[in-house]
Amino acid sequence: MEAAKLNGVCIRPLELRRLDTHTGTVESFNIPCGATQEAKCPPCAQRNKQLRKAQHLEAEPVAEPHPSTEDQRWLIEFRADVQAKRDEAERDGEDTLDWDEAIAGIDAEINAAGMRGNVLGGRTAPKRSRSTRRRQDAPDLPKRTKQDTTLGRTFIAPDGRVYRPSLFATLTLPSYGKIRSGLGVLVDPSTYDYAAAARDALHFSKLVDRFVQNLRRVAGYDVQYFATVEPQKRFAPHPHMAIRGTMPRAEIKAIAAATYHQVWWPSVDEVRFDGDHLPIWTERADLGDGATYPDGQSGDYLDPATGELLPTWDEALDQLDTDETAEPLHVVRFGPQVDVQGIVAGSPDAHKRIGYLTKYLTKNLGDPLDLNDQDNQARRDHAVRMVEALRYEPCSPTCPNWLRYGIQPKEAKAGMLPGRCRGKAHKAEHLGYAGRRILVSRKWSNKTLREHKADRRA
Repeated sequence: MEAAKLNGVCIRPLELRRLDTHTGTVESFNIPCGATQEAKCPPCAQRNKQLRKAQHLEAEPVAEPHPSTEDQRWLIEFRADVQAKRDEAERDGEDTLDWDEAIAGIDAEINAAGMRGNVLGGRTAPKRSRSTRRRQDAPDLPKRTKQDTTLGRTFIAPDGRVYRPSLFATLTLPSYGKIRSGLGVLVDPSTYDYAAAARDALHFSKLVDRFVQNLRRVAGYDVQYFATVEPQKRFAPHPHMAIRGTMPRAEIKAIAAATYHQVWWPSVDEVRFDGDHLPIWTERADLGDGATYPDGQSGDYLDPATGELLPTWDEALDQLDTDETAEPLHVVRFGPQVDVQGIVAGSPDAHKRIGYLTKYLTKNLGDPLDLNDQDNQARRDHAVRMVEALRYEPCSPTCPNWLRYGIQPKEAKAGMLPGRCRGKAHKAEHLGYAGRRILVSRKWSNKTLREHKADRRA
């Protein structure tokens, strides 16, 4: 095993078997553990770290799409012809179901041929619009003229060497109650705001997205980043972000202070259905010929006492839109603790930060719960209370927990029960955060990881 480590060979290979269905021959082969989502052995982890280091750029990334092939162009032209015939049939009052099925099949072939995105382009459903005016309790953001670059500034030393420094930023969520320093154990659990902690975790990914938007607006160039989201000892998610280019530390902190995300969802202040008093599912009338209702539901939930239909998700949002006094369900913000450090490529500190980012590639948010910790029971109790706070908190428009508050979830179906959502956010190992643990901007590297691996093999 030690010899394998010295030579960079995987020490936990996964044995697989390949069956030839024509001859019945069975062939065994091994693949490195780093090729899967399982925990990686030291050699595989080191190879992945080297791949991340190889993504440092000194020139602008090439983002030109590959030219279309003859088959792709033929599929697009063929789809346009079929769409024209479908529209003609609709104008003549004919049934368009067969045409719609044919178009869906062509769209699948187009995507399989390598085309990304929606063939129709844009949205298929209207987008709800809200005021873009900033909140009065958030500071304004400066705005610079946009430059067509992703690299950031360069600095020339007295000896003529050119440096292109980058940043390593760590952001945290606000406090929900006093914590014993360094232990993640609550001083007084009764004063800890678990509701705010649960909602912040559920919508944390949107806050990070908004921070990147504000960062690019203030920086004046297309900032590229690589980030990992890890749990603090109090189980609150926070990101470590490598940012290409440099800015004043005070500006980064000002951007974090001015960043927020408003959750415009229906209110959950009033519990309408609980225990054995739950909404009743009823099937809708069959439309025949395979037709479906516009919202895609096959039934509705009724109030068990009055028999009235519960408002659908869209109806609840419509009511929220018409209420001029409505407030967002929750506003997510960063806390005051923002750490920003300058990094120079190739320095020992850069190597250390890369290792700090990559060590969280295979961890869960619940991993900090050390079984050998003397305060383990207190932290276990803290985790249990956090999971309980998340149990009835809606995690998405399709969450069954909306029935508890008298609203039909989006795409409602039979068998939904409040407190029984199967969403990842409600599971103990995720503690509310259901977003991606690894966040990489599109132009962070001039190559994909697959291309980097091919270079390494060559």
